[in-house]
Amino acid sequence: MLGPNGAGKTSFINTMTGLVKPTSGSAFVHGLDICKDMDKVYTSMGVCPQHDLLWETLTGREHLLFYGRLKNLKGSDLNKAVEESLKNVNLLNGGVADKPAGKYSGGMKRRLSVAISLIGSPKVVYMDEPSTGLDPASRMNLWTVIKRAKAHTAIILTTHSMEEAEFLCDRLGIFVDGRLQCIGNPKELKGRYGGSYVFTMTTALENEKDVEMLVQDFSSNAKKIYHISGTQKFEIPKEEVRISEMFKAVEKAKSSFRVFAWGLADTTLEDVFIKVARGDQDFNVYS
Repeated sequence: MLGPNGAGKTSFINTMTGLVKPTSGSAFVHGLDICKDMDKVYTSMGVCPQHDLLWETLTGREHLLFYGRLKNLKGSDLNKAVEESLKNVNLLNGGVADKPAGKYSGGMKRRLSVAISLIGSPKVVYMDEPSTGLDPASRMNLWTVIKRAKAHTAIILTTHSMEEAEFLCDRLGIFVDGRLQCIGNPKELKGRYGGSYVFTMTTALENEKDVEMLVQDFSSNAKKIYHISGTQKFEIPKEEVRISEMFKAVEKAKSSFRVFAWGLADTTLEDVFIKVARGDQDFNVYS
């Protein structure tokens, strides 16, 4: 689930996990109604909240033992699940697992929260920005853990990282003002809402008009989206250009004026997100 701040992502998770009662409508988790059967839903659900909810005096291992018992794990199965969880999120090294959570760094607390949400192999897990505050190595390790868990668990996560969304998610939904604007896999969304190339060129200031004329030759519907000190960016509709012809035109233009740098990029997921969040066009929910 993607969306700008205040779009309603955390409110949705709070409703689905029973913290907030829905004002209307209904939702089902594993066939169970969250309005009537929440007690049963809890037995097959895991949650990693946006802000870590940990007891400062309990160790990481004690947290996982506690939550493992809530998921009906016992004896050797419980111990095995705890050890595996600690290992997966890199909390076994250096005796970290047996330190009080109050002495953990923010990143370590985040990794423990993810481990708690996954222990006991729940049927559905909600993760609210799970990788916030992690260093790049820990983030990649956590993504691997989450991806592995997808094999037996339905995971709904919110994130502001487009890289995380592309790496982890099979389907993306973009929330704006409490409403789901679109849903689909990354390729579908980029194909539907990203029907343009981004052309960038840097020249001397006196050649800026030459660049504009070059782009107009590509497409009369090209739109300038960025301009600062000789660097210009344009959105060019895909259906109006061929990449090979653009390369030839740029090579020809180099003989007329000096080009310091240029590039042609396909639409990114970030471009799609910004376009939908701004409400640049009318969107329909689809699947």
